[in-house]
Amino acid sequence: MPNHPNRGPKGPSSNPTPADICTAREATGLTQTQAATLIHSSLRTWQQWEAGDRRMHAGLWELFRIKAGLVNLAK
Repeated sequence: MPNHPNRGPKGPSSNPTPADICTAREATGLTQTQAATLIHSSLRTWQQWEAGDRRMHAGLWELFRIKAGLVNLAK
């Protein structure tokens, strides 16, 4: 799908960087296994996201940040 916003060389991606993922997980004090379990993912997939071998979908990134308490939903 070349016209998908998160694929292809054109335009900025809304996906988090591997550094963003690793930093957020470490800030919560979670292990990779705990972080993966929190968003119903496998450990291997989480490791691929942190290594930069695979891009984390923006929706999963948002889910992780909400469930890990990194986003304040009360306004």
